[in-house]
Amino acid sequence: RGLTDISLLERFIHLRYVDLSKNKLQDLSPLSSLTQLLWLKVDGNLLTSASMQELPYLQVISFDRNHIEDLEGITHPLLTNLSLKENKIHTVLGLSRDQLSSLQVLELRGNSIKTTAGLGVSKLKKLYLAQNTISSLEDLEEFEELETLHLRDNKLEALDGFSDSLKCLQYLNLRSNGIRSFQEVEKLQVLPMLQALVLTDNPCAEEPDYRLEVLSRLPQLQRLDKESIEEDEREEAEQIRQTRLAKKKEK
Repeated sequence: RGLTDISLLERFIHLRYVDLSKNKLQDLSPLSSLTQLLWLKVDGNLLTSASMQELPYLQVISFDRNHIEDLEGITHPLLTNLSLKENKIHTVLGLSRDQLSSLQVLELRGNSIKTTAGLGVSKLKKLYLAQNTISSLEDLEEFEELETLHLRDNKLEALDGFSDSLKCLQYLNLRSNGIRSFQEVEKLQVLPMLQALVLTDNPCAEEPDYRLEVLSRLPQLQRLDKESIEEDEREEAEQIRQTRLAKKKEK
């Protein structure tokens, strides 16, 4: 509606669901009196900051398609879902585990993030970082409850940074990165619960016997590139794995 001023909302202190998408808002301070707010959507505005007065019951916020540059000032104690798709965020520093102890889903697709270093939210279950410029994975060992990690369309050439403390990670999407060798894929062996992996549009996916090469290194996989692992495929990969192990012992 082209709104630039929402001060009228200050008096509606019992509002719980507010959608202010597709306006021209630069300031959300009038919402600080809405202490009963549970759900807020402000996609497609002109916001340069996600900072707001702390709201005690707020559980879901979507700030997609604004001009937000950092993650400072987000301090809602019951927040479970936070979306900041398609903004101008360069760094993940600023989110605090102390102030966001309930956060489970963080959506940061389509920003300009270069590294995961400093993302201090340890209770996350789903983290979406596709379409950024990430070239290094750091500080991932804190995510002991993470189940889904989406890193499609980034600049990863190496898979250092994963550790066995990611003991709940089941789905990992690495599509459209720069992973060339199966030695890098082998580093994912530290992920005990990994069941689904996407490696399409990486250089290694063009190699002959690509699926068998991946499966021989990660035998616990149930799906590779959206396709389930067939039983005969699994048996063939196991034979390759055993042959390699035997050769190592000989050496």
